[in-house]
Order: sequence, then C-alpha cells, then structure tokens
Amino acid sequence: MKTSLERIGFMQGRLSAMVDGKIQAFPWGEWREEFPRANALGLTGMEWTIDQDRLHENPLTTEAGKREILDLSRRNALRISSLTGDCFMQAPFWKTSGDARKALVADLDLVLASCSALGAEFVVIPLVDNGKIEKAEQEEALLHVLLARSASLSKQSVKIVFESDLPAAALAQFIAKLPSEVFGINYDIGNSASLGYDCTEEISAYSSRILNVHVKDRLRGGTTVPLGTGAAELGKAIRLIEQSGYVGQYILQTARAADGDHAGALATYRDMTVRWLEEAAR
Repeated sequence: MKTSLERIGFMQGRLSAMVDGKIQAFPWGEWREEFPRANALGLTGMEWTIDQDRLHENPLTTEAGKREILDLSRRNALRISSLTGDCFMQAPFWKTSGDARKALVADLDLVLASCSALGAEFVVIPLVDNGKIEKAEQEEALLHVLLARSASLSKQSVKIVFESDLPAAALAQFIAKLPSEVFGINYDIGNSASLGYDCTEEISAYSSRILNVHVKDRLRGGTTVPLGTGAAELGKAIRLIEQSGYVGQYILQTARAADGDHAGALATYRDMTVRWLEEAAR
C-alpha cells in the first residue's frame, strides 16, 4: 500500500521557471532538471504536459526523447504517471473536419502510443475553454473517435480521463456513454470551486469514474491561487474522494511561486496535501 507521499505527484513545469508568463506550458529549457528536483522533494510521479505547438518535437513523441525520459525516470525514481493533453484543448479534433481532423486524430494516436511506451496510465483530455463541447455534433465527433479506440486503449494499458466544466449530473450522464474500463474523469478540485460547484454533489454523482485528481485552489470565478487561499474546500474534497474508495494519485497543479522559489512552494503544497490525506484516513 502506498504512503500518502507516494500518492502525490506534480504537474510538469511546476519545478521550472514560468514560460512566457504562462502558469502551464512545456518547460523546454528545464524539463530534464525537473527529474532530480522532484526526487529531492520525495515526489515519485509526474504528469507530463504537451502543447500543440512543437508537438512532434516534444521528447515524449520522439524515439530519442522517450529513451531519455525513461533513463531520467530510472535514475531519479520518478515515473511519468499521466499526461495532460493541453494540445487537445488548443486544437480539439472534435471541432474540425476533413483533413484537419485526420491530422489531429493522428496526433492523438501518437500521444497515446507514446504514453503507453512510457508506462503513463492516464491521458487527460480537457473539455474546457477552447476544448469545451458547444454542440451535439462536437460531442458525437468526440465519442465516435474515442469509442473506436476502446480496444486499442486496453491493449496499450492507457486510460483517457476528461477534465470538464459540466455540472455534476451532466458530467455523470456524459461519462456513462463511455466504457469504464478505459475512460474516466479527472477531478480538478480548484476548477470545480471556481465554478461554484458543490464537491459533495459532484463526488457522489460520479465518484466511481474518478481516476485522476488535480489539487488546485482557485477564487470563485477567478484564477489559480495558493492552496488554502481560494474557494476550494480542499480538505473536505480529498476526504470525500478518499471515502468513495479512490486509491489513485493526487497531482499538484498548483499556483506558481510569486518569488520564483517554485520548489519551495511545491514542498509546501506537498506537505498540505499529505496532511489532508492523513486526516482523511483517520
């Protein structure tokens, strides 16, 4: 059985300087250094990030890159446990057609195969912001592509998890259309709080489909803020998730350090999350 610390991972980039002022982007200049930095913090899991820009240059998608990632993982006792596909939000295949869709679906297949090769179990598809489903046709296109990949996902030992801004009942209805063996929900505590959703209602509606959790705090209707300073009921949400039988990972997708000490900030957030997990176990 894993300890509380062993269940906590971090979002790639949180141990690097910010890229172009963005809270999240692939850290081209420092991605290798994040492995020993994470090891020094006792973190054993990383959620990779991949953008549409330079997708085919990302180390995750190249043979040489994958070899280097596996070597760095081995040397630093850090596994790539999951991936957040910001590329899918930036260029959603379900909002295109024809050759444009074919190219983006080929990118999806490349990312899935790459994650399988690295042993990453979860691929997060964000159905928020530019990736938000706005029409019935878009949902149909998304489901058509993903259902056709159910068998291959199973063979690859990869599961797709959705991050969504849908209310509890609507998200439960959506995920019920997809087989539970390879599809689930990525529950983002901060995003739900920013939308004013009740974590009790959400977790009771679809707890059996939660396969990955992002630990974050946000202001109601606002931006990401340091843990404990926003609208998220983090201790309560983690307790409810744990009581539902969840045994998976908690990824720190937290606010960046205002003073540039990103490792120090992540260490603080790590300790807070360990405490919430230990309180939930009592």
